[in-house]
Amino acid sequence: MTRRNSATRFPRLADAPAPLTAQVVRPVFFSDVDPMGIVWFGRYPLFLECGGGMLSRATGLSYEALNNAGLLAPIARLEIEYIRPLRLGEEVTVVAAMIWTGSAKMAIEYDLIADGNLRARAATTQLFVDATTGQPHWVTPPLIESINEKWRNGGFACLQKSMM
Repeated sequence: MTRRNSATRFPRLADAPAPLTAQVVRPVFFSDVDPMGIVWFGRYPLFLECGGGMLSRATGLSYEALNNAGLLAPIARLEIEYIRPLRLGEEVTVVAAMIWTGSAKMAIEYDLIADGNLRARAATTQLFVDATTGQPHWVTPPLIESINEKWRNGGFACLQKSMM
């Protein structure tokens, strides 16, 4: 596997716990590709959603949990580095890693891998927003504080693996 840029997308804080990771395998469907049989660039966020959704559920940040806490977590930033195209019929492993930020936001890095080769790298930043007012939380909300405490205390050890 080759990488154009081995640098991480988000800085790592010196005292931060290891990233939390999850992975999912998703096939490339006919609806994902353009007339050349390669994944259209605008479909890549769907692959990211598969990995990020799996990671969010595993950490207690599912849409239901956020909703119950009166929170939204809209994407504020999305970066994608396209390395090699994904093609119709390939199986794509989406590896998502949540990076400790120590603030009221969620940072996730993604690797998309097919046939043992890195095909794309991506990153998303999500802000926590009050579901009623639409105002961003400048202080970490209680749900996120409880998850951060569990993370810092090793409660997610099964998710703390290095990215591929």
